[in-house]
Amino acid sequence: MFRTISNFMRVAEIRNKILFTLAMLIVFRIGTFIPVPHTNAEVLKVQDQANVLGMLNVFGGGALQHFSIFAVGITPYITASIIVQLLQMDVVPKFTEWAKQGEMGRKKSAQFTRYFTIILA
Repeated sequence: MFRTISNFMRVAEIRNKILFTLAMLIVFRIGTFIPVPHTNAEVLKVQDQANVLGMLNVFGGGALQHFSIFAVGITPYITASIIVQLLQMDVVPKFTEWAKQGEMGRKKSAQFTRYFTIILA
């Protein structure tokens, strides 16, 4: 295993790609802990426990709890996509119908996901 890792590090192109990926992961992890300026963390915690935001926080991986600068980026889209996929599992008949329609249903589902993303953001 160590020989394989040392071989990866000898090839400059692979080493640069691995180091870039690790650097981006570190930047992302740091960005998830930097809160959005002028937000009250205590109010967010109270709202998080009491209503729909708590459920969205669970679907979003906990990023909404900190209301970080990266949580307002891609997180609403990912959360909306997860919710739409869950609704397609015989929960809402219209969504189930879209899931079975093929390409046209996929377009309708993607459009609804984008609209729902705007609402979540």
